[in-house]
Amino acid sequence: MRRQFFLILTPLLVFLALSASAQEIRKMKIGELQSFIANADHPLIINFWATYCVPCAKEIPYFERIVKSHAEQKVELVLVSLDLPAYYPKKIAAFVKKENYSSAVFWLNEFNADYFCPKVDKTWTGGIPSSLFVNNKSGYRRFFERQLTEEQAEKSIEDLVK
Repeated sequence: MRRQFFLILTPLLVFLALSASAQEIRKMKIGELQSFIANADHPLIINFWATYCVPCAKEIPYFERIVKSHAEQKVELVLVSLDLPAYYPKKIAAFVKKENYSSAVFWLNEFNADYFCPKVDKTWTGGIPSSLFVNNKSGYRRFFERQLTEEQAEKSIEDLVK
């Protein structure tokens, strides 16, 4: 009897553990993202990336490290995937898990860059990685349409929290 109990319980526990560790990839439209940014009550970094973007994959780990070092200022990093619809959610989630990203991940459900890019920043031509730094309390807003070095990311986050 005890053996049957463990044979039933073990797969259930494994399933629950995997489900709990799987990161949700939230789908959103540009208006929802704009609202999320406008209503943020803490310093926010929105990083636009894709699973196929090598510079993106290089940049995100040091963004996460630096953000963790600024936990007392409540800086939040949000990763906004610009991957194709076929990648949502499974391929994006698998990539996030493989790379061990801990930040919130959104998938932008938009396909016309001429429409959504200027809603993020008027200068954005659609290149990635791109990052938007926003602190609504101080009025700080800065956009980068390029990969930042670790030093540039650190400086930008320090400027964000001033």
